[in-house]
Amino acid sequence: MHFPVYIFGIHPHLLFESLSYFIGFRVYLYTRNKGRIPMEKAMWVIVGAIFGAAFGSKLVYWFEDPIKTFHHWNNLTYMMEGKTIVGGLLGGLIGVESAKKIIGWKNSTGDDFVLPIAVGMMIGRVGCFLTGLDDHTYGIATTWFTGIDFGDGEKRHPTQIYEMVFLLFLVIILMVMKKKQFVVWEGYLFQLFMLSYLAFRFLIDFIKPTPHPYFHLNNIQLACILGMIYYVQLLVKKSIFLNKRMENQHAK
Repeated sequence: MHFPVYIFGIHPHLLFESLSYFIGFRVYLYTRNKGRIPMEKAMWVIVGAIFGAAFGSKLVYWFEDPIKTFHHWNNLTYMMEGKTIVGGLLGGLIGVESAKKIIGWKNSTGDDFVLPIAVGMMIGRVGCFLTGLDDHTYGIATTWFTGIDFGDGEKRHPTQIYEMVFLLFLVIILMVMKKKQFVVWEGYLFQLFMLSYLAFRFLIDFIKPTPHPYFHLNNIQLACILGMIYYVQLLVKKSIFLNKRMENQHAK
C-alpha cells in the first residue's frame, strides 16, 4: 500500500473528514431523542458545538510545541494548519454549555451526541490512516504484528486503527447500556463516553512520536487530564446527589 491512498483522485483526509461531518450530522438527526430538546434549540446547541470545537481543536494544537508556536504566532498558515480531536471535544463541550446558557436550556443534551460523535470520529480516523505519514497521527516504531510501514521503511503502531477499534467497542457497550435502560441520569452516557475516550487518548499518546515537553507528557495528555478531572468530579457529584434524593424518598 502506498500512502496517501487517494480515493477516486480525492485526498483521503479531505474525503473522510468531509464524510465524518456529513454522516455524523445525519446520524444525529436520525437518532436524537425528539422529545429531549426542540429542533430549533438543538440547532443552536450544534452551532455552539461547531464553533467551540473549532477553537478548542486549534488551541490544544498550539501547545504541541509551545516554543515553535511562540515563534510563529504571526504566521497565519502555521496557526491555522493543525487541529486535535481532544481539543475539539473539550472545546465543543464549552461551546454547547455556552449555547445552552444563551438559549436558557438547562437539561442535558449530551446523550444524543454519543453515537454521532463516535461514528464521525471513526470515519475521520480512516482518512488519517490512509493519509499516512503526512497526517502525523501514527505511532512510534514497533515490532508488534500490528506494525505498518507508512512509507518510510519503518513499521509503526497504527494508532488510528487502535482508536477506531476502541471507539467501536466503547459505543457498542454504551448503546447496549442505553437499550437495557442502564442510564442513571440524563447525560450519563455522554459523560462515560468522554471519560473513557480521554483515558484512552491519555494512554495511547505515550506511543506517539510527538513532543512531550510537559514533564514527559504532551499537549493532548494535559488536555485529557483536565477533561478527566472535570468528568470524574461531575460523575461523583451526580452520584452523591442521586443517592441523597433516593434516601430522602425512602425517608418519606
